[in-house]
Amino acid sequence: MLICGVKVSHDGGVAVIDDGTLLFSVEAEKIGNGLRYSPLGDLHRVAEILTAHGIAPDTVDQFVLDGWWDETGSGTPSIATTRGGRPGIVQVAPYVHSGRGSAPLDRFTFTTDGLRGSGETSYASYYHATGHVMGTYSTSPFAQRGEDALVLVWDGGIAPRLYHVDPTGHTVRLVAPLLSAIGNLFPHLCGTLEPFRMPAAVISADEAHQRRHLEISGKAMAYAALGRVEDDAFGVLDALLEANPPVSDQACVQVAEKLTVSRSELLPGLRDADIIATVQAYLGARLLQSLLRVVDRRHPDTRPNLCLGGGCALNIKWNTAIRATGRFSDVWIPPFPNDSGAAIGTAATELFHRHRTPAVRWNVYQGPRLTPQVPGPPWRARPCDPKQVAEILHREGEPVVVLDGRAELGPRALGNRSILAPAVSPVMKDRLNNIKGRAFYRPVAPICLASRAEEVFDPGCPDPYMLFEHRPRPDWADRIPAVLHLDGTARLQTVDESSPCAAARILVEYTRISGIPVLCNTSANLAGHGFFADVATAARWGGVRYVWSDGLLYTNEQSGS
Repeated sequence: MLICGVKVSHDGGVAVIDDGTLLFSVEAEKIGNGLRYSPLGDLHRVAEILTAHGIAPDTVDQFVLDGWWDETGSGTPSIATTRGGRPGIVQVAPYVHSGRGSAPLDRFTFTTDGLRGSGETSYASYYHATGHVMGTYSTSPFAQRGEDALVLVWDGGIAPRLYHVDPTGHTVRLVAPLLSAIGNLFPHLCGTLEPFRMPAAVISADEAHQRRHLEISGKAMAYAALGRVEDDAFGVLDALLEANPPVSDQACVQVAEKLTVSRSELLPGLRDADIIATVQAYLGARLLQSLLRVVDRRHPDTRPNLCLGGGCALNIKWNTAIRATGRFSDVWIPPFPNDSGAAIGTAATELFHRHRTPAVRWNVYQGPRLTPQVPGPPWRARPCDPKQVAEILHREGEPVVVLDGRAELGPRALGNRSILAPAVSPVMKDRLNNIKGRAFYRPVAPICLASRAEEVFDPGCPDPYMLFEHRPRPDWADRIPAVLHLDGTARLQTVDESSPCAAARILVEYTRISGIPVLCNTSANLAGHGFFADVATAARWGGVRYVWSDGLLYTNEQSGS
């Protein structure tokens, strides 16, 4: 059975599951160097994506759309879109289930034209929050083994909620709310502080939404390393949020305004970076306290499985604190916990509904393929294998763009759309940030052979998706300074030597040559856009001299060696 999941709003995308196997997931930002967080665009794009992947739109058995708010003012959950260029709206399920008579697996049905390219089509829709639950759980090792799990979902639009998924009983139920704070509280507060403050008069409402809700959180997480955590301020924040529960965007604005007006009284002596660091630590601590309180009450004698989903699961400090408790048998986060995985999640929910099995067979390299555009002079191509790429990295110390196979799912570059570079010089981090137009405080992630990770990092356990925090061991910190964040931590990606990932093959060879099982790994993309769609784009960008793709090394012969 072919199920096509569709995310229409920001981080739009299309995913297809065939009898429990994910065939692909294409995010709009990864098509043609699209803007980060792009919505799907015209509904006819669904049929175009299907056709490009060899699927006739008429052969899809069920279309499923992710739920959302009423963003059109129609009085029901709906999203503004176009069909063949004609403006319109598409109805969807609500954002989250609430109230008596509703349940996480509620299924809504509608009809629209455009999904198959022409003609009316019926489609299902599920709550947005439920898509996070099922996208996270269905791709977990727990689902593959038929085990139940708790699923903590926290994103910009909802407060953290703990669910339980039971594959045997075919149930998804809400266990408990954990905090009265939507995820957007963090970017709202940080958006009033430097360097993230921007006068409203100079940006549009859409730009403000993108900056505040989608861009700030990750940057603020990095910027927090410049500040100190003031534990004594936690009580102040408790009182502030108790008096002004941040359960909506408008309420978050009010909290931010209150903090801005009363800053000198509430948080005397704290710099902007200190406030950001303190707010991040505070929210993580309160989340952990509430989670453990619920789990200890309901599972006093067992260590349950735990999944983390929603955009807040991209915060590696919060994730690491949860895992470090040892209270859970294992903690799973997919590489697409935010809305980049929403199309997968809503399709997985329909799979659960139809076949009563939640497990999805998948791998992380199931995004779009490269398009065939290649550069002309002064770029020259020659055959080059991974060993030769490793030799360039080691001998010349030059960064290399690696574009190979299908793109990664989710927001992290995990080796097929990456810029690789030696980690042995502290200058390399600054160089990579400069060529990408990023601020100096942004970290560069390490990619490390899993077989050597415990030797180099603490804890150094397998972490293939860059979603947890590690620290270099003392005898390694000076050997790989380019991948250390300002606070001495690292957002580690581990890879197996047998991985099909292009970067893994290069890293294996680099380790043999240099003795160092670590390289810098940062995303290959234009600033503010998705991954490079082709070699020609990487060449036009021109940030590095070398681009390696599908066994060919492209060299800019006018660039200095």
